[in-house]
Amino acid sequence: MFGSHLSISGGMFNALVEAEKLGMTTVQVFTKNQQQWVAKPLEQAAIDEWVSHLKRLKFKQTVSHDSYLINLASPDPALRKKSTDLFVDELRRCATLGIPYLVTHPGAHMGDGEPVGLKRVAESLDAAYAELPGCKVVTCLEITAGQGTSLGYKLEHLADIIEHSDNSKRLGVCLDTAHLFAAGYDFRGRKYAAFRKQIDKTIGVKRVKVLHLNDSKKDLGSRVDRHDHIGRGLIGIEGFKPFVRDKDFAELPKILETPKGPDESGREWDLVNLETLRSLM
Repeated sequence: MFGSHLSISGGMFNALVEAEKLGMTTVQVFTKNQQQWVAKPLEQAAIDEWVSHLKRLKFKQTVSHDSYLINLASPDPALRKKSTDLFVDELRRCATLGIPYLVTHPGAHMGDGEPVGLKRVAESLDAAYAELPGCKVVTCLEITAGQGTSLGYKLEHLADIIEHSDNSKRLGVCLDTAHLFAAGYDFRGRKYAAFRKQIDKTIGVKRVKVLHLNDSKKDLGSRVDRHDHIGRGLIGIEGFKPFVRDKDFAELPKILETPKGPDESGREWDLVNLETLRSLM
């Protein structure tokens, strides 16, 4: 199940139309302008158009990514409350649109230390879900590259948040290959088996709900998040074979977040990257 993060410019349904054009079977979107704290409520016409195309294409496992403004680990109570309120809105929008997975970065502790930051994330998630008791949208905690004071660059961080949340059944994990690599996880070739054991030992493979398949412009353990095209970066083809061949991940949305635009021959990079991934199966 392959897709990409696509633009909702001109209407949310346009992302689905573009996904169809590119031969995708899933898609990831922002449900609002991700650079704004406040968004207009979804209009019924926009909801109806999205749902209509969703049913026509039979896309059952779509994904949304929340706003990068959100920091559920913020040491500032006002900013943490503002982040939680926006996260509630993100969950509500996903529920309205029938999007089952919402990917979020755990946040940054801003100098207060990882244990304190992780505790705040769990508490903020619980506060958000308390506002939406019937919400079935699964929050997918994304592994991060670990830049600055960002949390989530260790699988243990994600496991800690899940363990300390009162809503663990509503929490999953998003594995991003570029982030994993930058964080120091080497899963290339034969090293994948040891990496899979780490997943089983920490979060458990069933917690993984979404994959972000991105190559990396930065080296192993660099802690810098820079995406590259599949097979063109420092991860290389051998890093993607095991992910697309892993039977436990066969039915998961596999999302590209690679740069857009035409390649050297004028073909859309999304098409090129998708062909590369499918050729590895």
